[in-house]
Amino acid sequence: MDAALDWFLLLQATPQDAALRADFEAWRQADAMHAKAFAVVSGAWDVPEMDLVARDIASRVDRSRQAPVAAPRARSRRWVGAAMALAAVLLLAVGIQQYPTLMLQWQADYITATGARDVVTLPDGSVMTLNTGSAVTVDFEGRKRSVTLLRGEAYFDVVPDALRPFRVAAAFSEVEVKGTAFSVLRDSEEDTVVLERGHVDVTRLTERGDTASLEPGESITATATALSAVRKTDTATSLAWLQGRLVFQDQPFGTVLKQLGRYYGHSIVVTDGRLEGLRVNGNYRLDDPERIVRSLATATGAAVTRLPGGILILH
Repeated sequence: MDAALDWFLLLQATPQDAALRADFEAWRQADAMHAKAFAVVSGAWDVPEMDLVARDIASRVDRSRQAPVAAPRARSRRWVGAAMALAAVLLLAVGIQQYPTLMLQWQADYITATGARDVVTLPDGSVMTLNTGSAVTVDFEGRKRSVTLLRGEAYFDVVPDALRPFRVAAAFSEVEVKGTAFSVLRDSEEDTVVLERGHVDVTRLTERGDTASLEPGESITATATALSAVRKTDTATSLAWLQGRLVFQDQPFGTVLKQLGRYYGHSIVVTDGRLEGLRVNGNYRLDDPERIVRSLATATGAAVTRLPGGILILH
Protein backbone atom coordinates (compact mmCIF):
# COMPACT_ATOMS: atom_id res chain seq x y z
CA MET A 1 0.00 0.00 0.00
CA ASP A 2 2.87 2.43 0.75
CA ALA A 3 4.39 1.86 -2.70
CA ALA A 4 0.99 2.44 -4.30
CA LEU A 5 0.70 5.74 -2.43
CA ASP A 6 4.17 6.76 -3.66
CA TRP A 7 3.18 6.02 -7.24
CA PHE A 8 -0.07 7.92 -6.86
CA LEU A 9 1.72 11.05 -5.62
CA LEU A 10 4.28 10.87 -8.42
CA LEU A 11 1.70 10.42 -11.16
CA GLN A 12 -0.50 13.23 -9.83
CA ALA A 13 2.43 15.65 -9.70
CA THR A 14 4.00 14.74 -13.07
CA PRO A 15 1.24 13.30 -15.28
CA GLN A 16 3.08 14.07 -18.55
CA ASP A 17 6.27 12.17 -17.64
CA ALA A 18 6.37 9.28 -20.15
CA ALA A 19 9.32 7.56 -18.46
CA LEU A 20 7.56 7.70 -15.12
CA ARG A 21 4.40 6.27 -16.66
CA ALA A 22 6.38 3.39 -18.21
CA ASP A 23 8.05 2.59 -14.89
CA PHE A 24 4.68 2.70 -13.15
CA GLU A 25 3.11 0.31 -15.66
CA ALA A 26 6.00 -2.11 -15.16
CA TRP A 27 5.46 -2.01 -11.39
CA ARG A 28 1.67 -2.33 -11.68
CA GLN A 29 1.82 -5.33 -14.03
CA ALA A 30 4.46 -7.14 -11.99
CA ASP A 31 1.91 -8.25 -9.39
CA ALA A 32 -1.89 -8.34 -9.30
CA MET A 33 -1.77 -6.98 -5.74
CA HIS A 34 0.08 -3.90 -7.02
CA ALA A 35 -2.81 -3.08 -9.35
CA LYS A 36 -5.36 -3.66 -6.60
CA ALA A 37 -3.48 -1.49 -4.10
CA PHE A 38 -3.19 1.34 -6.61
CA ALA A 39 -6.92 1.14 -7.37
CA VAL A 40 -7.67 1.45 -3.66
CA VAL A 41 -5.43 4.49 -3.18
CA SER A 42 -6.53 6.33 -6.32
CA GLY A 43 -10.20 5.64 -5.55
CA ALA A 44 -9.85 7.34 -2.18
CA TRP A 45 -8.82 10.58 -3.88
CA ASP A 46 -11.40 10.46 -6.65
CA VAL A 47 -12.62 14.02 -6.05
CA PRO A 48 -13.07 16.33 -9.08
CA GLU A 49 -11.97 19.46 -7.20
CA MET A 50 -8.78 17.79 -5.99
CA ASP A 51 -7.91 16.61 -9.49
CA LEU A 52 -8.22 20.12 -10.91
CA VAL A 53 -6.12 21.65 -8.16
CA ALA A 54 -3.53 18.88 -8.37
CA ARG A 55 -3.01 19.49 -12.08
CA ASP A 56 -2.65 23.22 -11.56
CA ILE A 57 -0.06 22.90 -8.79
CA ALA A 58 1.75 20.00 -10.44
CA SER A 59 2.50 22.23 -13.43
CA ARG A 60 4.84 24.20 -11.17
CA VAL A 61 6.94 21.22 -10.07
CA ASP A 62 10.59 21.49 -11.15
CA ARG A 63 11.25 18.54 -13.43
CA SER A 64 14.93 19.32 -13.80
CA ARG A 65 15.74 17.19 -10.74
CA GLN A 66 13.69 14.21 -11.88
CA ALA A 67 15.93 11.45 -13.17
CA PRO A 68 14.33 8.12 -14.20
CA VAL A 69 14.73 5.42 -11.55
CA ALA A 70 13.21 1.92 -11.60
CA ALA A 71 11.49 1.78 -8.20
CA PRO A 72 9.45 4.42 -6.36
CA ARG A 73 11.48 4.06 -3.14
CA ALA A 74 14.61 5.01 -5.07
CA ARG A 75 12.92 8.14 -6.29
CA SER A 76 13.02 9.96 -2.94
CA ARG A 77 14.79 13.00 -4.38
CA ARG A 78 12.72 12.86 -7.50
CA TRP A 79 9.42 13.31 -5.73
CA VAL A 80 10.38 15.81 -3.01
CA GLY A 81 8.91 18.58 -5.11
CA ALA A 82 5.95 16.43 -6.06
CA ALA A 83 5.21 15.57 -2.45
CA MET A 84 5.34 19.24 -1.48
CA ALA A 85 2.97 20.09 -4.30
CA LEU A 86 0.58 17.32 -3.31
CA ALA A 87 0.67 18.50 0.30
CA ALA A 88 -0.55 21.86 -0.95
CA VAL A 89 -3.19 20.08 -3.03
CA LEU A 90 -4.45 18.19 0.00
CA LEU A 91 -4.62 21.35 2.10
CA LEU A 92 -6.51 23.21 -0.59
CA ALA A 93 -8.82 20.26 -1.20
CA VAL A 94 -9.65 20.17 2.50
CA GLY A 95 -10.49 23.84 2.23
CA ILE A 96 -12.80 23.15 -0.72
CA GLN A 97 -14.54 20.36 1.16
CA GLN A 98 -14.88 22.57 4.27
CA TYR A 99 -16.43 25.47 2.33
CA PRO A 100 -20.04 24.32 2.86
CA THR A 101 -19.38 24.03 6.60
CA LEU A 102 -17.94 27.53 6.72
CA MET A 103 -21.03 28.85 4.95
CA LEU A 104 -23.29 27.05 7.42
CA GLN A 105 -21.43 28.65 10.31
CA TRP A 106 -22.46 32.02 8.93
CA GLN A 107 -26.08 30.98 8.39
CA ALA A 108 -26.86 28.77 11.36
CA ASP A 109 -28.10 29.79 14.78
CA TYR A 110 -27.00 26.42 16.16
CA ILE A 111 -24.46 23.98 14.70
CA THR A 112 -22.76 20.78 15.85
CA ALA A 113 -19.40 19.36 14.87
CA THR A 114 -18.88 15.84 13.54
CA GLY A 115 -19.44 13.36 16.35
CA ALA A 116 -21.04 15.93 18.66
CA ARG A 117 -24.58 16.38 19.98
CA ASP A 118 -26.17 19.45 21.52
CA VAL A 119 -29.38 20.04 23.48
CA VAL A 120 -31.02 23.45 23.07
CA THR A 121 -34.01 24.88 24.93
CA LEU A 122 -35.92 27.05 22.46
CA PRO A 123 -37.65 30.34 23.41
CA ASP A 124 -41.06 28.64 23.83
CA GLY A 125 -39.63 25.96 26.14
CA SER A 126 -39.49 23.24 23.48
CA VAL A 127 -36.30 21.17 23.52
CA MET A 128 -34.25 20.54 20.36
CA THR A 129 -31.46 17.95 20.24
CA LEU A 130 -29.00 18.25 17.36
CA ASN A 131 -27.21 15.15 16.14
CA THR A 132 -23.71 15.01 14.62
CA GLY A 133 -22.82 17.53 11.91
CA SER A 134 -26.14 19.36 12.07
CA ALA A 135 -27.14 23.00 11.62
CA VAL A 136 -30.40 24.92 12.08
CA THR A 137 -31.83 28.40 12.02
CA VAL A 138 -34.70 29.37 14.33
CA ASP A 139 -37.39 32.05 14.08
CA PHE A 140 -39.55 32.77 17.11
CA GLU A 141 -40.40 36.36 16.24
CA GLY A 142 -43.94 37.33 17.22
CA ARG A 143 -46.14 34.27 17.10
CA LYS A 144 -43.80 32.20 14.97
CA ARG A 145 -42.33 28.88 16.05
CA SER A 146 -40.19 27.95 13.09
CA VAL A 147 -36.99 25.94 12.62
CA THR A 148 -35.12 25.30 9.37
CA LEU A 149 -32.88 22.24 9.30
CA LEU A 150 -29.97 23.23 7.08
CA ARG A 151 -28.05 19.99 7.50
CA GLY A 152 -28.06 16.80 9.53
CA GLU A 153 -30.60 15.56 12.05
CA ALA A 154 -32.59 17.02 14.92
CA TYR A 155 -35.07 15.74 17.49
CA PHE A 156 -37.81 18.00 18.82
CA ASP A 157 -39.82 17.68 22.03
CA VAL A 158 -42.41 20.39 21.42
CA VAL A 159 -44.37 22.29 24.06
CA PRO A 160 -48.09 22.21 23.14
CA ASP A 161 -49.60 25.47 21.90
CA ALA A 162 -52.81 25.17 19.90
CA LEU A 163 -52.55 28.76 18.65
CA ARG A 164 -48.93 28.60 17.52
CA PRO A 165 -48.07 25.65 15.28
CA PHE A 166 -44.46 24.48 15.48
CA ARG A 167 -42.89 24.09 12.03
CA VAL A 168 -39.67 22.44 10.88
CA ALA A 169 -38.55 22.85 7.25
CA ALA A 170 -35.83 20.73 5.63
CA ALA A 171 -34.76 20.24 2.00
CA PHE A 172 -37.94 18.71 0.57
CA SER A 173 -40.52 18.87 3.34
CA GLU A 174 -42.09 20.82 6.17
CA VAL A 175 -43.40 19.30 9.39
CA GLU A 176 -46.19 21.02 11.34
CA VAL A 177 -47.19 20.09 14.88
CA LYS A 178 -49.04 21.51 17.87
CA GLY A 179 -47.15 19.55 20.50
CA THR A 180 -45.30 16.28 20.00
CA ALA A 181 -41.89 14.55 19.82
CA PHE A 182 -40.31 13.72 16.48
CA SER A 183 -37.06 13.75 14.51
CA VAL A 184 -36.11 15.06 11.07
CA LEU A 185 -33.08 13.84 9.11
CA ARG A 186 -31.93 15.80 6.08
CA ASP A 187 -29.41 14.50 3.58
CA SER A 188 -28.66 15.36 -0.02
CA GLU A 189 -31.40 13.17 -1.50
CA GLU A 190 -34.25 13.03 1.01
CA ASP A 191 -35.79 14.09 4.30
CA THR A 192 -36.90 11.45 6.80
CA VAL A 193 -39.40 12.19 9.58
CA VAL A 194 -39.86 9.81 12.53
CA LEU A 195 -42.70 10.36 15.01
CA GLU A 196 -42.22 9.18 18.56
CA ARG A 197 -45.21 10.81 20.26
CA GLY A 198 -48.25 12.88 19.28
CA HIS A 199 -49.29 13.74 15.73
CA VAL A 200 -47.58 15.51 12.82
CA ASP A 201 -48.46 16.59 9.31
CA VAL A 202 -45.67 16.33 6.72
CA THR A 203 -45.95 18.43 3.56
CA ARG A 204 -43.67 18.15 0.55
CA LEU A 205 -42.27 21.56 -0.45
CA THR A 206 -43.67 21.78 -3.97
CA GLU A 207 -46.52 23.57 -5.70
CA ARG A 208 -48.69 20.47 -5.23
CA GLY A 209 -47.87 20.37 -1.54
CA ASP A 210 -48.59 16.65 -0.99
CA THR A 211 -49.36 16.04 2.69
CA ALA A 212 -49.37 12.98 4.94
CA SER A 213 -50.17 12.53 8.62
CA LEU A 214 -48.12 10.39 11.00
CA GLU A 215 -49.10 8.55 14.16
CA PRO A 216 -46.64 7.44 16.86
CA GLY A 217 -44.22 4.79 15.63
CA GLU A 218 -44.49 5.85 11.99
CA SER A 219 -42.08 7.50 9.58
CA ILE A 220 -42.07 8.97 6.10
CA THR A 221 -39.53 10.10 3.51
CA ALA A 222 -39.78 13.12 1.22
CA THR A 223 -37.73 13.57 -1.94
CA ALA A 224 -37.71 16.11 -4.74
CA THR A 225 -40.35 14.08 -6.56
CA ALA A 226 -42.62 12.40 -4.00
CA LEU A 227 -43.64 11.52 -0.47
CA SER A 228 -43.12 7.88 0.39
CA ALA A 229 -45.81 5.70 1.88
CA VAL A 230 -46.15 6.00 5.64
CA ARG A 231 -44.38 3.06 7.27
CA LYS A 232 -44.08 1.53 10.72
CA THR A 233 -40.78 2.26 12.42
CA ASP A 234 -38.99 1.02 15.51
CA THR A 235 -38.40 4.39 17.16
CA ALA A 236 -36.02 2.88 19.72
CA THR A 237 -33.74 1.96 16.82
CA SER A 238 -34.26 5.12 14.77
CA LEU A 239 -33.70 7.39 17.77
CA ALA A 240 -30.93 5.42 19.46
CA TRP A 241 -28.55 8.27 18.64
CA LEU A 242 -30.20 10.28 21.42
CA GLN A 243 -28.52 7.86 23.84
CA GLY A 244 -25.27 7.96 21.88
CA ARG A 245 -25.77 4.61 20.17
CA LEU A 246 -26.14 3.25 16.65
CA VAL A 247 -28.54 0.32 16.37
CA PHE A 248 -29.28 -1.60 13.17
CA GLN A 249 -30.90 -4.92 12.36
CA ASP A 250 -30.49 -6.82 9.09
CA GLN A 251 -29.27 -3.70 7.26
CA PRO A 252 -27.02 -3.61 4.17
CA PHE A 253 -23.41 -2.99 5.18
CA GLY A 254 -23.24 -0.09 2.72
CA THR A 255 -26.21 1.63 4.39
CA VAL A 256 -24.62 1.27 7.82
CA LEU A 257 -21.31 2.65 6.54
CA LYS A 258 -23.14 5.68 5.17
CA GLN A 259 -24.60 6.30 8.63
CA LEU A 260 -21.21 5.83 10.26
CA GLY A 261 -19.69 8.33 7.86
CA ARG A 262 -21.77 11.06 9.50
CA TYR A 263 -20.10 10.36 12.83
CA TYR A 264 -16.60 9.52 11.60
CA GLY A 265 -15.86 12.72 9.70
CA HIS A 266 -13.55 11.20 7.07
CA SER A 267 -14.14 9.20 3.91
CA ILE A 268 -15.00 5.50 4.16
CA VAL A 269 -14.33 3.86 0.79
CA VAL A 270 -15.47 0.36 -0.18
CA THR A 271 -13.60 -1.15 -3.13
CA ASP A 272 -15.44 -4.49 -3.11
CA GLY A 273 -19.07 -4.02 -4.15
CA ARG A 274 -19.96 -7.38 -2.67
CA LEU A 275 -19.37 -6.02 0.83
CA GLU A 276 -21.97 -3.27 0.55
CA GLY A 277 -24.82 -5.74 0.08
CA LEU A 278 -24.00 -7.96 3.05
CA ARG A 279 -26.59 -7.81 5.86
CA VAL A 280 -25.34 -6.81 9.30
CA ASN A 281 -26.67 -6.33 12.84
CA GLY A 282 -25.26 -4.28 15.68
CA ASN A 283 -25.72 -2.10 18.74
CA TYR A 284 -22.70 0.15 19.27
CA ARG A 285 -21.67 3.22 21.21
CA LEU A 286 -20.96 6.09 18.84
CA ASP A 287 -17.91 7.48 20.63
CA ASP A 288 -15.49 5.51 18.42
CA PRO A 289 -16.84 5.15 14.85
CA GLU A 290 -13.59 3.72 13.51
CA ARG A 291 -13.80 0.87 16.01
CA ILE A 292 -17.32 0.12 14.73
CA VAL A 293 -16.08 0.03 11.13
CA ARG A 294 -13.28 -2.35 12.06
CA SER A 295 -15.61 -4.58 14.08
CA LEU A 296 -18.06 -4.85 11.19
CA ALA A 297 -15.21 -5.41 8.74
CA THR A 298 -14.08 -8.37 10.83
CA ALA A 299 -17.62 -9.75 10.87
CA THR A 300 -17.94 -9.46 7.08
CA GLY A 301 -14.45 -10.70 6.24
CA ALA A 302 -13.23 -7.33 4.97
CA ALA A 303 -9.78 -5.84 5.47
CA VAL A 304 -9.36 -2.21 6.56
CA THR A 305 -6.53 0.08 5.49
CA ARG A 306 -6.21 3.51 7.10
CA LEU A 307 -4.71 6.15 4.82
CA PRO A 308 -3.28 9.53 5.83
CA GLY A 309 -5.99 11.93 6.89
CA GLY A 310 -8.11 9.18 8.41
CA ILE A 311 -9.49 7.76 5.15
CA LEU A 312 -10.61 4.15 5.67
CA ILE A 313 -10.45 1.70 2.76
CA LEU A 314 -12.47 -1.53 3.04
CA HIS A 315 -11.37 -4.27 0.66
